[in-house]
Amino acid sequence: MSRPLRVALVAGEASGDILGAGLMQALRRQCPEVEFIGVGGRRMEAEGLRSSFPLERLAVMGLVEVLGRLPELLARRRRLTAELIAARPDVFIGIDAPDFNLGLELRLRRAGIRTVHYVSPSVWAWRQKRVLKIREACDLMLTLFPFEARFYQEQGVPVRFVGHPLADTIPLEADRALARQALQLPAQGAVVALLPGSRGGEVARLGELFLEAAGRILAVRPDVRFVLPCASAERRQQLEQMLAGRNLPLTLIDGRSHEALAACDAVLIASGTATLEALLFKRPMVVAYRVAPMTYRILSRLVKSPYVALPNLLAQRLLVPELLQDAATPEALVAALLPLLDDGQAQVEGFDAIHRALRQDASVQAAEAVLALARGH
Repeated sequence: MSRPLRVALVAGEASGDILGAGLMQALRRQCPEVEFIGVGGRRMEAEGLRSSFPLERLAVMGLVEVLGRLPELLARRRRLTAELIAARPDVFIGIDAPDFNLGLELRLRRAGIRTVHYVSPSVWAWRQKRVLKIREACDLMLTLFPFEARFYQEQGVPVRFVGHPLADTIPLEADRALARQALQLPAQGAVVALLPGSRGGEVARLGELFLEAAGRILAVRPDVRFVLPCASAERRQQLEQMLAGRNLPLTLIDGRSHEALAACDAVLIASGTATLEALLFKRPMVVAYRVAPMTYRILSRLVKSPYVALPNLLAQRLLVPELLQDAATPEALVAALLPLLDDGQAQVEGFDAIHRALRQDASVQAAEAVLALARGH
């Protein structure tokens, strides 16, 4: 008897663990006799992955932190490469974490193992020469967004747009009244969600700015209430210190960002993946971002894209206001947000079209592409 299909996967952080678990479920539905090896978190392990080491050992953010852990990361990649070459999986799937996975994929492909990269790095925006390494390392790129697939097609990289799993799970129309009830927010009146980011540095740069803007909005619209989801206990403590001395009708909540987005009428939000969630909940938004001045000067030279905010990249036009660096002032945020409380329909219609385009049953699409590659089709 031939052995079961053997699939290797490596996820480098919690978001990759979610994607990996969904893909594993879809693979098992299409191929019940499948064996999973590699590295993943608790969700992937619950789907049957035998993880070579804890996913948390790969989840490193920030240049200094990466440099401090570099010897360990390189040693783990060497050992994992040897393990996977010895195991001879039918296909390897690197889920995001491009700095770790692309090098791994290159070694495995040279050893004759078919390789897939799931979730494109931002090569279309900056460091475009990385596409040369991707072309050499990957038999197939799976993208979450259609504009990414177009970029890879132009670069001669085999690619398949599979859609975004969040677009499959978030309903086309969220129940605002139910979300407000769950968060004990007033049933009537406008609610603005403030999402200044999930990391300490983001909140340090945007938290005071968003709270100042909230105070100015309140001065013009005394009926407005605010909700702010905290990504962690540390972020809650950080924001509570910023709120000291302010008299804002603001509800701090732990996590539950999806409920906050469902409950609100408009969003003031940091640029990042949360903007996709706000888009999928069809909530008009103003996007802001600040980084260290030197970082901004460097990125301004490197970034090739005309837009920063994900909704604008997906729409391929300026669908939502994006206020970056010095342009992100309380006055500018208020001027951009207030009109959306009265009429954000143009944004909502654009969001709905994007949601439907991304709603492709992503895990099933990804599984079909992986199985076709593994079987040599």
